[in-house]
Amino acid sequence: MACKPESPNLAGIMLCSPAMLLLMFSVIVPFFIAIGITFTNQRLLSPYPTEFDGLNNYTRLFSLNIVQVPVKTGSDGIPLVAESGQPVYQRLRTVLRADPKYRGYRQLSEFNLFDNKYSLVARDPVFYKSLLNTFKFVALVVPLQSLIALGLALLINQKLPGRTLFRTMYFAPVVTSMVVVSIVWSFLYNQNSGLFNQMILAISNGAIQGPDWLGDEALALPSIVLMSAWQGAGFQMLIFLAGLQSINTELYEAASLDGANAWQKFRFVTLPGLRNTSIFVIISTTIAAFGLFTQVDVMTSGGPNDATSTLIFHAVRTGFREQDVAYGSAIAVVFFILVLGISLIQKIIAERGN
Repeated sequence: MACKPESPNLAGIMLCSPAMLLLMFSVIVPFFIAIGITFTNQRLLSPYPTEFDGLNNYTRLFSLNIVQVPVKTGSDGIPLVAESGQPVYQRLRTVLRADPKYRGYRQLSEFNLFDNKYSLVARDPVFYKSLLNTFKFVALVVPLQSLIALGLALLINQKLPGRTLFRTMYFAPVVTSMVVVSIVWSFLYNQNSGLFNQMILAISNGAIQGPDWLGDEALALPSIVLMSAWQGAGFQMLIFLAGLQSINTELYEAASLDGANAWQKFRFVTLPGLRNTSIFVIISTTIAAFGLFTQVDVMTSGGPNDATSTLIFHAVRTGFREQDVAYGSAIAVVFFILVLGISLIQKIIAERGN
């Protein structure tokens, strides 16, 4: 005789338990193990036993300081001046080595203030570069990808011939492996024979040579942003399309009777109707954007000069390629807290919007 659950809650728990167990052993337990590893000095393939290391990994991660670089002086004590009239400063490495408290620090950036030269130094400057690059990527790709997806959804929502074909074409990049897409776009971005530079060369009649898209520090990250937005827009397009088709058509008919033009219908009917859909798209795209890794790993390996390194890429590179598992885990934990905090802020803002 079949066993009948005593209550709907028990039945729900029984149905959810396999998925919850899988989630617990594949995500939650490894996460807490990773937190424990961050308080050690564990390395891969190390002949030495793992020891408790306290907060040293987090101290190394967040160590940041500002150092004033003094001007070089001659034997007579007078500051040296270059031929250009600018003062000659000491080498930063000399300044850092002279003070034991700056041991292990490296330059992150430099700036001038009140005729003095300062250097921003950190024990892990790549972490701060990666953090900044991650925020840049999110700030660029989320609005770009969302707008592209909304535009495509509006386009294929029209009763035009062949719209099923266009839906398939726009969604095709989503189901294609990101590794394959990254390799293909690396060829497109090639400075000498890439499609983009060949088009620039043809349009300018040979007068303009295209840039080195992935080799230029200023262009490498925007190039990855463009490719990522193109690859991921199809998924958000389908979500926006579902949202568009859930809007009551009587609202558009009422707007037409009131004399509203196309822009007014879009502003006062479509956008309010897509509010919840837009919130979901923005939050999900933001979380996905913070996890940028594959494109960077395949197309630039974090270069040039760490211009495209991200938090996830830095964590993987440190933990597995440099075999510093404890420090890589510390970066991953900081990344998790960062994404969790931003997601909660977005949720609070969305709820207050109601």
